[in-house]
Amino acid sequence: MFNQVDLTDTLQGIPWFVDLRTDQIENIARISRLHQLAAGQDLFRECGKQDFLYILLEGEITLEMLVPTRGEVHIYDAQPLDVIGWDQLTPVIRQRFGSAHARKPSLLLAIAGDALRQLCEEDHELGFVIYRRVTNLVASRMLNIRLVMSNLMLRDS
Repeated sequence: MFNQVDLTDTLQGIPWFVDLRTDQIENIARISRLHQLAAGQDLFRECGKQDFLYILLEGEITLEMLVPTRGEVHIYDAQPLDVIGWDQLTPVIRQRFGSAHARKPSLLLAIAGDALRQLCEEDHELGFVIYRRVTNLVASRMLNIRLVMSNLMLRDS
């Protein structure tokens, strides 16, 4: 089983945290845990309660969103080191933007969202790095969603 030192080492190896100081990494490690999923198991469902921001360490996670008249639409396949559940860090929206489930057995780093938001409030340097990366992630996922929706519209025409 992983201990705090292992979690700190794991975090230091994740590109998303490359610019953080050792004390900031250790603070994030304290609010993190490992989470395993079997193939086919849900990580979270759209509109469900938010709790964790996840970083995929091993496996593959499929992200979907509900589209009226279409049902669940495949949006993205997360690969190792992808961040999942960015909506956990949004200050107002308090529910999941989409659904996620494991395509393969998966190991994720789960970071407690409320505690991470609190760390970002207390350490503005940390908050700047984290939220700058979240905005890049959101922009990337929104572009991906736009491409998926465009392809759906093309198939309908």
